[in-house]
Amino acid sequence: MKGSIIERGKSYRLKVSLGKNSQTDKYDSYYETFHGSMPDAQKRLRAILTEHDKGIFVKPGKETMGEYLKGWLADSITPNLAGNTTNLYAFLCKKHIIPALGNIPLVALKPQQLQRFYAEKKASGLSARSVQLLHVVIHKALKNACKLGLISRNAAEFIDPPKNVRHEMHVMSETDLHLFLEMARSTEYYALFYVLCFTGMRRNEALGLRWSSVDLLLCQLSVNQSMEHFYSAVDGERTRFKEPKTEKSRRLIALSPSTVAVLREHRESQDKRRQELGLPLITDDELVFSNWDGSPLLPDSVTQRWRRLARRCGLSGITPHSARHTHASLLLKQGVHPKIVQERLGHASITLTLDLYSHVAPGLQQAAANKFDEILLPKHGLVPN
Repeated sequence: MKGSIIERGKSYRLKVSLGKNSQTDKYDSYYETFHGSMPDAQKRLRAILTEHDKGIFVKPGKETMGEYLKGWLADSITPNLAGNTTNLYAFLCKKHIIPALGNIPLVALKPQQLQRFYAEKKASGLSARSVQLLHVVIHKALKNACKLGLISRNAAEFIDPPKNVRHEMHVMSETDLHLFLEMARSTEYYALFYVLCFTGMRRNEALGLRWSSVDLLLCQLSVNQSMEHFYSAVDGERTRFKEPKTEKSRRLIALSPSTVAVLREHRESQDKRRQELGLPLITDDELVFSNWDGSPLLPDSVTQRWRRLARRCGLSGITPHSARHTHASLLLKQGVHPKIVQERLGHASITLTLDLYSHVAPGLQQAAANKFDEILLPKHGLVPN
């Protein structure tokens, strides 16, 4: 393969012979206009020749970033990802990415443009987490374009991604938790809120729980699906049940005696309500937490009721996910092994658990130090100076 450079006024014309086209049986050439110095033009020519030798050179097309993203959302994201994730990706593309980068040819997108885009979004007041999500979407989209042979490199890989800013974790103390559950006792959500606090389950895992996955004799439940409520442009609002995101999310959770008692009372209450309405009794295939007719509870409605109750208790920033954090924090403070906490929460690794709940670590460290004294000093008569 040969290449040449022809000077044309203030620019240079790069020509690369691509060899014979197997489909047309004719020789192809690639031409590119380069603005800059001769050394830079030579560097660009060498880069093209190197990419061609490696089999990764992509002849520039006319498709813009906006056109590609619309096709990517329709062909790759919508069929393969959860509805809520699809909606989030579509919103970020439509609201932020396409207006700013949509007119740039896909093959011409440069790392500097992405770095400037992130800086402008951050300066406009967008949160660090939102800017990070924009990077995730762009990186994922360009990675797919590389696989399809539309571009030779992923521009998002050549910049430092926006830093992740960890938000303050809100947890309840033992007193807060007792107050919250006492206030919840008079509501129809008492059993659901109790289970969230005493198992560490995710909200949508609890809403997807069926009686067939609950064993009140062995005092355990099985997490094998979660509920998803989302909006579809075709069908409107929809609810569906899906398998857990990871293998670790599929798990058995041991139930405390009090949790078993709450669930048993909850089922009896459901059966009584059904009898009063002249409906069949609850079956094992039905949802543990549902409306009176067995239809699923809406996740947003559950969250709203939780927050309303938390405000009545004077608990600021406490959400259903705070129950999960509270469950883990209280267990760790009681000396439960982090591996057990990881298994109950369904985290992918114990590292994630320890990283999330590092705020509990100082107390655990001090407890460990004190425990070493208790073990060693009495037995061997060691007395500190």
